[in-house]
Amino acid sequence: MEHLRYAVTTIRAAAAPDVTVDFNIQTNGVLLDPVFLDLFDEFDVSVGISMDGDEAGHDLHRRRADGQGSYQAVRAGLDLLTSPPYRHLFGGLLSAIDLRNDPVTTYEALLACNPPGMNFLLPHGNWDAPPPGRLPGDAAPYGDWLVAVFDRWYGAEVRETRIRMFSEIIRLLLGRPSNSEAVGLSPVALVVVETNGRIEQVDTLKSAFEGAAGTALHVSRDPFDTALMLPSIAARQIGHRALAQECRSCPVRRVCGGGLYPHRYRAGSGFLNQSVYCQDLLRLITHIHATVARDVAALRPGA
Repeated sequence: MEHLRYAVTTIRAAAAPDVTVDFNIQTNGVLLDPVFLDLFDEFDVSVGISMDGDEAGHDLHRRRADGQGSYQAVRAGLDLLTSPPYRHLFGGLLSAIDLRNDPVTTYEALLACNPPGMNFLLPHGNWDAPPPGRLPGDAAPYGDWLVAVFDRWYGAEVRETRIRMFSEIIRLLLGRPSNSEAVGLSPVALVVVETNGRIEQVDTLKSAFEGAAGTALHVSRDPFDTALMLPSIAARQIGHRALAQECRSCPVRRVCGGGLYPHRYRAGSGFLNQSVYCQDLLRLITHIHATVARDVAALRPGA
């Protein structure tokens, strides 16, 4: 508890007067209690919960050491977080996709928690280690799964919550820049500081190969701007020029942006490849485009 207090107060005290420091924590929620939540309330720390749908879907992967599912413990933590004293701290839900879970059932189970927002994560995988159910060819199982959620979300009479992936794609289709590294061509504007002080690339790169996120930089001697000079980070600042040749000629390249960087890896060619989820992203983006374009056309005079 005290190490969290120390970290928040020290970092804020070290920041320049014109720098705003926001703190967010992503947790499975099983250890949330009034002591932690009172601390988060004191320092205005936003709390996101990782939950994968209903009890059956969640407990497919999120199990305790004894093999028992964690859903009930997560719900207990979530119920406390969403109680009146702490509701303002609730940042939203994060859900990892499992194709075995029904998409609409998963969405509605998360929606029942009344989150201000949620997001769905594609399982980490690449061309050398494909994600579950992602086979070579034109099939798009993850795209189909997400389309089902999108249609349920978009078709509601009133907006029930925000879903970041869908909102970002719609922003990009309307000509706005992306605020997410998962889609779009906006420069990646983040680094990770490990507990030993090393400055590294985004930690999801560790799913590609051992050491993929590493650099030789350290907060004790290197300004953060130094990271921009590293070729591996500079490659993520130059937009379409860093895309594979197949992506450069794709009609949805500005929206897709090649997909999440770690999902492009293949031994021998590194990250200069299409996303392993290329067909899934194409399926989702073209479906959202057709749906939004239809509704925009209906707003025109005389339509």
